[in-house]
Amino acid sequence: MARYRFHCTNGLECVFDARGTEVRAATRLVDRARKVASDVRQSLANRTDWSEWRVSVHDMSGRRVLVQPFESAADRIKVAA
Repeated sequence: MARYRFHCTNGLECVFDARGTEVRAATRLVDRARKVASDVRQSLANRTDWSEWRVSVHDMSGRRVLVQPFESAADRIKVAA
């Protein structure tokens, strides 16, 4: 099991994960990143545009291992329709 940090940003604002989360398998990083995005959206509920927000996942050495958009392209199409 490895520990990863899940930082969220839109390029101007940031929500930093100082503690990190242990993840059993790297294949679960996308699911965890989506959960983090959902939690941040709920905690900052006064916002309406999440299109520029990303979850940047880093291992404990600081190396970025994944960038996951808050919204998928399919989510944006649903909102636009």
